[in-house]
Amino acid sequence: MKKLLLTLFIGLLSIHLIGCSSIISDESFSPQKQANTQENNTEYKRMEVALVHPSDGDTIAVNYKGKRESVRFLLVDTPETSHPRLGEQPYGKEAKEFTRKLVENARKIELEFDIGPQRDKYGRLLAYVYVDGKMIQEELLKNGLARVAYIYPPNTRYVDQFRAIQKEAQQKGIGIWEIENYAQEDGFHPEIIDSKEKETSQADEDCLIKGNIGKEKIYHTPDSPWYEKTKAEMMFCTEEEAVKAGFRPAK
Repeated sequence: MKKLLLTLFIGLLSIHLIGCSSIISDESFSPQKQANTQENNTEYKRMEVALVHPSDGDTIAVNYKGKRESVRFLLVDTPETSHPRLGEQPYGKEAKEFTRKLVENARKIELEFDIGPQRDKYGRLLAYVYVDGKMIQEELLKNGLARVAYIYPPNTRYVDQFRAIQKEAQQKGIGIWEIENYAQEDGFHPEIIDSKEKETSQADEDCLIKGNIGKEKIYHTPDSPWYEKTKAEMMFCTEEEAVKAGFRPAK
């Protein structure tokens, strides 16, 4: 009888251990755990390419899989340099030169694709571009030479950090952010710069009073007999401005 009970006990214990092992095994390879592992993986595959030539601030040509391809930088936009309709935009040359120096001096150029389409409607590759480990998009944004743009889900992997970098450049007022309202949500607006230049030019035309600094500070209005011969060291729009600056009228 004792031998029978011992045999039953050993059998039940074996069944219990097998069941626990099955549970542990199932949990180890559960879909939820696999999903969490994927979410925590921040390493994305990069492919090394050879430079053919820089094209623009946000575009380069490379040799990709044995074929020459144009690569458009994902999630950023730089001013144009030779657009058939828009022509050359302010800061376009600066952005192009910045990118040219990065890629031509790079020891290693890599492309990283997002999870969405890898080409745009023009057939260009869409990628995050790295030079010696640094992402060009981030460098352009840091220097105020690009804006965050062309955001088409699901290709939005770095959009939040790009916006944070752009905000810092805006606060510093560098590059395209030096002129208020030049870079907007719908693109770049050179007419804003043209308008400001016209306003400045008009103000200069209206400020005709010449201030000359010699032994004394003297200002000359256009009807002064010495006006044409006077070398303007300062210009004033009104006589009141000249007097406030310490100048007296010519006798």
